[in-house]
Amino acid sequence: MTLRLMTAMVLILASGAASAAGTAPDLPAADLSAPDLSAKAINAAVLSDWQTREKAASEAKTEAKAEDEAAPAAPTDGAAVEATDIPETPDPQAATKEAIADEKEAAEVDVEEADKLPDPFLIRAQILLDRAHVSPGVIDGLAGGNTDKAVRAYEEMHDLKGDGKLDEAVWKSLSADTAPVVTTYTLTEEDIGARYVPDLPTDYADLAKLEWLGFRGPAEALAERFHMDEDLLRILNPDADFEAVGTKILVADPGAGPGPEPLVDRIVVDRSKGELFAYDESGKMLLALPATIGSEDTPSPSGTMKVNGAAPDPVYEYDPKKNFKQGDNAKKLTLPAGPNGPVGSMWIDLSKPTYGIHGTPEPSKIDKTASHGCVRLTNWDADTLARLIQPAKTVVEFKG
Repeated sequence: MTLRLMTAMVLILASGAASAAGTAPDLPAADLSAPDLSAKAINAAVLSDWQTREKAASEAKTEAKAEDEAAPAAPTDGAAVEATDIPETPDPQAATKEAIADEKEAAEVDVEEADKLPDPFLIRAQILLDRAHVSPGVIDGLAGGNTDKAVRAYEEMHDLKGDGKLDEAVWKSLSADTAPVVTTYTLTEEDIGARYVPDLPTDYADLAKLEWLGFRGPAEALAERFHMDEDLLRILNPDADFEAVGTKILVADPGAGPGPEPLVDRIVVDRSKGELFAYDESGKMLLALPATIGSEDTPSPSGTMKVNGAAPDPVYEYDPKKNFKQGDNAKKLTLPAGPNGPVGSMWIDLSKPTYGIHGTPEPSKIDKTASHGCVRLTNWDADTLARLIQPAKTVVEFKG
């Protein structure tokens, strides 16, 4: 369980405990305000509500900082006050306070972690951006660089002012799609009985011994299917049993995706933006996808090349002499296929040997970590792009 998921669960528990007590304990309000993440709240979320929450949070931080700075310093001289000298006063809310404090201590959460909770408006906005083919990466309901990039790309695609801000003009255009952004999904026997690998090693030599590099379980598989961060999936469904057929869960509805026409004529991989753009023959932008593009040790290629073709569920050939060395593995290894393999569930081969555009086993880390020279996308974005390329015709340009 990640810290963000623990934070969300603690705040939800804290809110529930406060309600049960009849009054809120004497703790900072931000600590107890779990957002409304019901389907109704998400589907109805609007820009002005988010702006109001952001303003209130900013003011609360400023006030808390001012109070901390104004608080008197602890005495440094004089006799120490013994705890036994202070008369005990019964506190009717003591049990509630203690329960909440214990939950928070167990999760190692502080006030600042409340900022990392998903927001219903950002969930809706990210899903709408995804439907519009400007991917925010994983749908997590959090503000961040990949969402900002998606907004800028949306502005360019729709001839709006390109400042990268989710403002009234962007929201008016984006929210023209009024279809619900979250829906209910019922787990099937296929979901539960898929080929999972619960204990997936990280060392390539150990991975090479397996037959399939699949998802660890239904929750991870479902999160990927619906383009979601697994933490968000669990936060939206705190009581769900992801191992039981018939379980109903709340999921994102990212739409069917583009295609089959028009096809991609040109791809621009922009290192400075951490983004991949795909255009049709007329120069119209079809896709904008966040990407991890090389690193200082293993930079991505330069110049122009072509797409050779695409291969779903690729086997990965590890050769430390040609690419990079992973751990202590100094010999060639063949790693089996699977969405949790080093190149994910899709490989788009480029005409420059050993380079490609591919998926990833860790979609939440796109453009937040380095790659080994290739272009790394989420698995679903790589799959979408693969459907639209033209082998031996689509041109790929690296810039920035």
